[in-house]
Amino acid sequence: MESTQELINKSETRIFKAIFPNTTNHYNTLFGGTALHMMDEASFICATRFSRKKVVTISTDKIDFEKPIPEGTIIELVARVHKVGNTSCTVKVDIYMEHMHNYKRELTVTGYFKFVAVNAQMKPISILG
Repeated sequence: MESTQELINKSETRIFKAIFPNTTNHYNTLFGGTALHMMDEASFICATRFSRKKVVTISTDKIDFEKPIPEGTIIELVARVHKVGNTSCTVKVDIYMEHMHNYKRELTVTGYFKFVAVNAQMKPISILG
């Protein structure tokens, strides 16, 4: 059986997206709700890869929007298990922005998403094992 640290390392999830007009607000920057949707999806994939069980989002915590993400950039979402409990895990998601025509890369958004493992009756079960 793999150690918890090995599972954390293997479950790190990276997703790249281009920021197109259909994801931006009236300021031509990534809409915050769209960013949260992408972060929840990346963290869900990470938590599922970590536990290999049915998991559901139970909370989010401290979402920091440090810089706006303009249309025409590329983002990378990096999701990694941050904390492990008996039935839950917390996943940290960072969004990095890259400009399409240079190598500048900046951390723009960070947030934490908590998941609980559940059985068929939607009752909490052990996240590992």
